Amino acid sequence: MNHSTRTLRDKKGLRWAVLALVSFTMLCTYYLTDALAPLETRLEVALNWSATDYGWYTGAYGWFNVFLLMLIFGGMVLDKMGVKFTGTLAICIMLAGAGIKYWAISGHTSSEMMTLSIGSWNIISARQSALAAGLGFAVFGAGAEMFGISANKAVIRWFKGKELALAIGLNTSVGRIGTALAMFTPIPLVNWTKNLSTPIILSLLLLCIGLVTFICFSVFDRKLDKEEADNHTAPVEEFKFSDIKAIAKIKAFWLITILCVLFYSAVFPFIKYATRLIIQKYNVSDEFAGYIPALLPLGALILTPVFGGLYDRKGKGASIMIIGSVILLCVHILFSIPSLNNLYMAIGLVLILGVGFSLVPSAMWPSVAKIIPEQRVGTAYAMVFWVQNWGLMFVPMLIGYVLDKYCIIGATVKSINGVETETVLYNYTLPMLIFACFGALSILFAFWLKHEDAKKGYGLEKPNIER
Repeated sequence: MNHSTRTLRDKKGLRWAVLALVSFTMLCTYYLTDALAPLETRLEVALNWSATDYGWYTGAYGWFNVFLLMLIFGGMVLDKMGVKFTGTLAICIMLAGAGIKYWAISGHTSSEMMTLSIGSWNIISARQSALAAGLGFAVFGAGAEMFGISANKAVIRWFKGKELALAIGLNTSVGRIGTALAMFTPIPLVNWTKNLSTPIILSLLLLCIGLVTFICFSVFDRKLDKEEADNHTAPVEEFKFSDIKAIAKIKAFWLITILCVLFYSAVFPFIKYATRLIIQKYNVSDEFAGYIPALLPLGALILTPVFGGLYDRKGKGASIMIIGSVILLCVHILFSIPSLNNLYMAIGLVLILGVGFSLVPSAMWPSVAKIIPEQRVGTAYAMVFWVQNWGLMFVPMLIGYVLDKYCIIGATVKSINGVETETVLYNYTLPMLIFACFGALSILFAFWLKHEDAKKGYGLEKPNIER
């Protein structure tokens, strides 16, 4: 490379420092996403929620992204206005959503039922507090997904032709620290403060720190803008509405998109319900039960960069996605077997699922950048995330409905913070089989993607680092 065309992105130390700034903000985002997951049973007691109410709340994450097309608009804003503007806007939206969520959980809403109907068709029937918390989660979700695509585009910009999959893997892994903290810390925080909304207060604080961190990133990115403009190396094409049509014509894009929604629909909703499953199936306290799902993102934290580095050096992206999907299927099938109720086996299965959870994202996100031109990649990520949000919205609602409709096997009285409370008991076999079906379909689409790559030559099986 000619010295005159070298830019900040060619300085290895600075490149990784920029990644650290973006990734820390991802950590702050991921914390609030799962901060209430370990508290499902306590939400049931304090706010009188059922599994269906909890399903409405956690599925609300995708409401605005899906029905108001916020993700698509976010992708267009990203490709038109750039990472700095879009990322800052996204964090501000997340702060607003977190504020609404805090207001709902901290006792300012009613626990009465609310039903929204069109004629004889009930669209929504849930506790008012669950719907208010869901509204906040929906606003937060719009910002979180917008920031997710902004972070991915930022990493691609600074690492394309270099350690791209490793960088995306590390960005994802640091975010997983937020998920792990969201499994470990909420119950101790609630026990210490006697306040169910304390984890959300911590989330708001983290998001404010994340905003400052992202502003620091923007300073470096603005300098890179100036250098690329001076060197005439910046992309010359701007976003056009016809880009959406061009992306939609690419079969490999849809294969990787469907694989994404199937895979994540079997992982993130599982995390939302995993604490209660472990409490009931393995007869442990909710304080301890939350630690076991935390092993999943912790495993991904370590392994995602490892597999990303492997993809950078050796390739085999589509093959990595196939292996990860097979692991997903096997783990959910084993979780569905009622007689396999050994706690150590549960810990082992979660650790193995962490391997699958590392394999697929480490190859999937860099592969999008191989299929789609850089000037369209923001819109492409937005379209992938939009389809993914259909799964993140409807699957938790489906699981909550199935649990209340088909899986109740009794009730038990437990003491929570010194209060004797009756909690519903569920059989989780059917929900785990639903997750297993998503895993089986993921395998099929991963093989189809590998076949399409062999035909079209996208290079998914080739290394990312340019020689």
